Amino acid sequence: MTAHATRHAAQDHATQDHDRTGKTVDTETERTHPSAPPADGERMRRWRMVLGADSAESTGCTLTGQDAAMDGALNALYGGGGGKKPGGRGGGGRSAGLGASAPSVARWLGDIRTYFPSSVVQVMQRDAIDRLGLSALLLEPEMLEAVEADVHLVGTLLSLNKAMPETTKETARAVVRKVVDDLEKRLESRTRATLTGALDRSARISRPRHRDIDWDRTIRANLKNYLTIPGTDGGPDTGTVVPERLIGYGRASQSVKKDVILCIDQSGSMAASVVYASVFGAVLASMRTLDTRLVVFDTAVVDLTDQLDDPVDVLFGTQLGGGTDINRALAYCQSKIIRPADTVVVLISDLYEGGIRDEMLKRVAAMKASGVQFVTLLALSDEGAPAYDHEHAAALGALGAPAFACTPDLFPDIMAAAIEKRPLPIPDKETGS
Repeated sequence: MTAHATRHAAQDHATQDHDRTGKTVDTETERTHPSAPPADGERMRRWRMVLGADSAESTGCTLTGQDAAMDGALNALYGGGGGKKPGGRGGGGRSAGLGASAPSVARWLGDIRTYFPSSVVQVMQRDAIDRLGLSALLLEPEMLEAVEADVHLVGTLLSLNKAMPETTKETARAVVRKVVDDLEKRLESRTRATLTGALDRSARISRPRHRDIDWDRTIRANLKNYLTIPGTDGGPDTGTVVPERLIGYGRASQSVKKDVILCIDQSGSMAASVVYASVFGAVLASMRTLDTRLVVFDTAVVDLTDQLDDPVDVLFGTQLGGGTDINRALAYCQSKIIRPADTVVVLISDLYEGGIRDEMLKRVAAMKASGVQFVTLLALSDEGAPAYDHEHAAALGALGAPAFACTPDLFPDIMAAAIEKRPLPIPDKETGS
C-alpha cells in the first residue's frame, strides 16, 4: 500500500460521521444522496488529509485539533524523506520522522492506535519497519509492548530472534503467544471438523450400516450388475442396479489413519506462511488419527516435530532467512515415509530452489508414484498470490502436483481433499501450473 493509499484509508476513517475536531459532519446528506458533493471546505480538508502537509498551500486548508495530530502521525512516517533512516529529516528543513529512540516510536504507536482502526495501524507499522528501518527497535521491550500484534510482526520478530537479548525474549514470546492463540481460536474448530469428516470418509468398509452407505461409490462399484426390466402393458423398459457389494464410510477410531508431513520453506519471504503452518501443524498434531511431522528448511533441514505441542516453541525454533535447498528437505521427508498410500506431504515454498532442481523433481515423481498425496502451496497466508518460480511450478504441475497459493481458511479443505484422494480445490488457476 502506497503512502497516499494509507493516508486515504486513514482519511476515510477520520471522516465517518465526525471530523477529528469533534464537530458533527453532515454525512446524512451523503448517505441519502450519494452523488451530492461535500461542501468546499470539507472537500479541501479531505484532500489536505490525503495529500499531506505539502498540500497545505494548494488546498488553502489549515488543520487544527485532532486533525492536526493525526496528520502529524502520518507525516512522521510518510512525510518528505519518508524513506530515510530513523533520525533523518525530510527535505526543505522539515522535521518529519520518528526519531531513533524506542520511547519516541512507542509514543507514535500509541498515537496511531488512538486515531486509526486496527487494519490501518497494522499497515502503518509494517511501513515504519520497512521504510524507516526500525526493526532493531523491536529488540527493546518498551517498543514491543506498544505495537499492534499481527502475523507480519511475528515474522519480523522471528527474523530478529537470534539477535534478541534475553531481556526482550520474554516480551517477544508474549507478543507471539497472543497472535498464535488468536489464530488457533479462529482456525482450530473448523480444521478439526473438516478433517475428522474426511478421515471418516477415507476409511471404507464393506459391510456398512444403512446410514453409513456411500451410495455414490456403491452404485459405481455395481454398475456391472445393471439389469434391464421389460416394461409391462407396452410400457417402456426400466433398469436397476443390483448392489451385490456395499461400500460405506468408516467411523473415527483412535488408531492413526493418515501420516502428514508439513515441509516448510523458512526463507525470509515465507514468514507469514511459517506462522500459519506452525499453528496448523499444532492443530493436526493434536488429532490422534493423524501422525503429523513438521520440517522446516533453508539450506539445512530441521525437524521440529517434538515441539508441535506448542506452536510458539516451533516458531522460535525457526530461523527465517538464508538460502533454499528444497531437494535436501524433500530427501529428508521421503526418508520418513513408512506408509506411502496413507501419507500426505505438503510442501510450502515459493519454489526458488538453490539445490539440485532435477533431483527435486525426481523425488516428487517418486513419492507420487508410490502413492503419496503431494501438495505444493506457494504460500499459506492472506497476502494473495506471492512471487514464485514459475518454471518450477510448471514442472511440478506436469507431474500432477500443481502449485498454488492457499489462504488459511481454505487449508482445511485442501487437506480434506488430499486425505480423501480427491481433486484439490485449487482456488486460482493463474498461480498453478
